[in-house]
Amino acid sequence: MIRYSLICDKEHQFDSWFQSADAFDKLLSASMVTCAVCGGTDVRKSVMAPRIGKATDTNVDRPLSAPASTAEQAFKELREKVEANSEDVGTNFAAEARKIHEGETPERSIYGQAKPDEAKALIEDGVPVMPLPFMPPRKTN
Repeated sequence: MIRYSLICDKEHQFDSWFQSADAFDKLLSASMVTCAVCGGTDVRKSVMAPRIGKATDTNVDRPLSAPASTAEQAFKELREKVEANSEDVGTNFAAEARKIHEGETPERSIYGQAKPDEAKALIEDGVPVMPLPFMPPRKTN
């Protein structure tokens, strides 16, 4: 087993264990290594210091998959709350938000992706929307 310190393109730092260096390389090339905070797949190894200590020393301050800071923990909790209490409408977000605002479909909490011009048009038309500080989860299907 090997532990790597990793960092995503959003600068979230986290640690993860892998069976071997080759296993890490294979998983990374298949986009199967994801950020523990935002779920992004643009992940790379971070600068690591060797662990020096007794072989029986297993004292770890936090789980390896846990966010490294309180801010990252807050983002993780926000993401979990949004995903648990809202419907992911994916790339149909702008159209669905407009339908809800105009009363064409039942009111409910939704999240998804919108192009910048779509989001701007929603705001200009008085549709209550806001950007979320995380990327959508990676689809595995």
